[in-house]
Amino acid sequence: MKALTWQGTRNVTVEEVPDPVIQEPTDAVIRITSSAICGSDLHLYELLGPFIDRGDVLGHEPMGVVVEVGAGVTKLKVGDRVVIPFNISCGECFMCTHGFQSQCETTQVREYGSGAALFGYTKLYGQIPGGQAEYLRVPLADYNHIPIGADLPDERYLFLSDILPTAWQGVEYAEVPEGGTLAVMGLGPVGQFVARIGRHRGYRVLAVDPVPERRAMAERHGIDTFDLTDTIVEELRDLTEGRGADGVVDAVGLEAHGNAGVEFVQKAVGLLPDAAARQLLDKAGIDRLAAVYASIDAVRRGGTVSLSGVYAGDADIMPMKTLFDKQISLRMGQCNVKRWIDDIMPLVEDAADPLGVMDLTTHHAPLEDAPGLYRTFQKKEDGCIKVVLHPSAA
Repeated sequence: MKALTWQGTRNVTVEEVPDPVIQEPTDAVIRITSSAICGSDLHLYELLGPFIDRGDVLGHEPMGVVVEVGAGVTKLKVGDRVVIPFNISCGECFMCTHGFQSQCETTQVREYGSGAALFGYTKLYGQIPGGQAEYLRVPLADYNHIPIGADLPDERYLFLSDILPTAWQGVEYAEVPEGGTLAVMGLGPVGQFVARIGRHRGYRVLAVDPVPERRAMAERHGIDTFDLTDTIVEELRDLTEGRGADGVVDAVGLEAHGNAGVEFVQKAVGLLPDAAARQLLDKAGIDRLAAVYASIDAVRRGGTVSLSGVYAGDADIMPMKTLFDKQISLRMGQCNVKRWIDDIMPLVEDAADPLGVMDLTTHHAPLEDAPGLYRTFQKKEDGCIKVVLHPSAA
């Protein structure tokens, strides 16, 4: 089959790789009809090469049609249409039954002290072949799927794989009171959905992003947007009676704008031999924290900062005095996809499309175009906000 493979920093290519096969009785294989490029894929493209091998298949936002099931699979059959959550979980362990599927005790990657295995996301998360490919093996398939109907297009459902429940969890974790104010740092795909979910819940939403096209998209959904300026925190405070927002979602992550020195260190570490780079990133990695710092400054005293963007540094310097003095709560973590699906599915299938799932994708393309679109997405060129690949016909 054809699949998008990692070949080096800023170097991904479509190659012929072996077709996936049933390895365990609980596996299924799906033919992928749509698979998105996620903002967190760009971390692999740019920074996390020491944890990837050449030829690894990328992608963790897929959906498609079941073509084969193992002897132990009882809830799927050939021909079923499904979305595949990005985290791989069992549904039966302590963590899964408490709604923390991203910490599944069956698939935890204990070698690296990580949570549940993820599709297409480095040795840190199990090195499981990903979904930017024509076919995908799905472990523990009875639980690791979201069943969907046959009538609506892929685009209605695809974002259930990651970014829509990630945004939902981000808003939940922000703990905004009824009628309160939610600030959103970053209007990439997750930030777009965070803002729309907040508005759907009746919050006042104030969203910040330096890219005009992203602000324009959010404004189509009734969101008040602001450019990223040196005075943005003061602007947000001025709009909230001097206090700051009740809750702030950082939807940016470790490659935020700002701090060129940290950016230099991140890239320099990536040039080290893999073994040395892995050790340094694992124990002394640092992130560009501009979005976190701005979120801490922009939230009111007693408010909550919710981190939806991916962070990876274990040596980050946090403003503990400010966090303590302002009594700020921090909530964060990989999304527990299956926990939120029952809440989100009615909105996705609503003919009125209240979350605007049909107004996010800016680029549809065949799998062969993926390498160029990684570059376009990373550079924020051509109005690129969300890319959906179509390895095979729906």
